[in-house]
Amino acid sequence: MNSAPRRLVLFGVAMFFCLGLLALGFAGLLLPAQNVASVPLSLLQQASSGVSRRISGFFSTLSDLQNLQRRNAELERALVNFQAEIVELREIRSDYARLAALLNFKGAETVRQTRAATVIGRETTGLIRTLTIDRGSRDGLSAGMPVVTELGLVGRILRVSATSAQVQLITDVSSYVNARLQSTRAEGSVQGTAAGGLQMIFIPLTDKVNDGDSVVTSGIGGRFPRGIVIGQVTSSRLDDTKLFQEAVVRSLIDFNRLEVVLIITDFESIDLSAFPTPTPSQ
Repeated sequence: MNSAPRRLVLFGVAMFFCLGLLALGFAGLLLPAQNVASVPLSLLQQASSGVSRRISGFFSTLSDLQNLQRRNAELERALVNFQAEIVELREIRSDYARLAALLNFKGAETVRQTRAATVIGRETTGLIRTLTIDRGSRDGLSAGMPVVTELGLVGRILRVSATSAQVQLITDVSSYVNARLQSTRAEGSVQGTAAGGLQMIFIPLTDKVNDGDSVVTSGIGGRFPRGIVIGQVTSSRLDDTKLFQEAVVRSLIDFNRLEVVLIITDFESIDLSAFPTPTPSQ
C-alpha cells in the first residue's frame, strides 16, 4: 500500500476516534474516567504550583535580603556620621559649658580684665607642676599675671614666649601664696606639697581654724589680687615647731584635667624688692 493512502486511512481512523471520544464525552459516558484521571493530574498541578511558589518565594526572599543588606549598609554609614556629629556636638557643648562658667566668673568680677587660653601642655607628675597655654606676649601676657578658673586660683605665669606661656601651678612645691581664712581672717601662706596637694602654713596659734572654711588670697605681698578662692580647709594641726598651726587645703580644681583658663591681664604684681626689710635697732 502506498504511503499516501495509508496516511489517509490513519487520519480517518484518528478522526473517527476523536469524534467518538467527543460523542462519548457529550453523552457523559467518559465522566468516571475523567474523575479517575483528574486525581493524579490535580496532584501534579498542586505539586508544580507549590514548586513554582517556592521558587518565586526564594527569588523574592533573595531580592528582599539584598535590599535589606543594602539598607543596613546605608544605616550603618548614617550611624557612623551621626556618631561623629554627636561627639562633635558633645565637645562643643562641653567647651560652651566651660566658657560660659568662665564668662560668669568674669562677669562677677567686672573690675578684672581677663583673656581666655587653652591648655596645650602640662607637667603635673613630679615636684615641678606647670601648665603650658596657647597665649603669649603677642596676646599681652607677661610673667607674674595670675591664672584662674571659675573655681578659683590656678597659679601665675612663670615664663612667656611670643605665642605661649608657662604657668606655675599653686600645687608646685616652690609656689607660695599669701592667704587668709574667710571666716576668721586668719592669715598664712598656701604652698604646694610633694604629693600635689595644698597646705596652709604659718597660721598664728591664737587664730581659730575651722574645717570647711574657705581659703582666699589675702593680697599681702602684691603677687595676687585679694579675694580669689584657693580652696577649703579639710583638717588642721600644730606644725612641727609647735609655734604655728597648719591646715590641709583642698582645691576645687582638678589640675590634671584643666582645658581652659583665664589670665587676669589688668593686674600688675607689686615689686617690693626696692623696700629693704627693716631690722631691729641695736
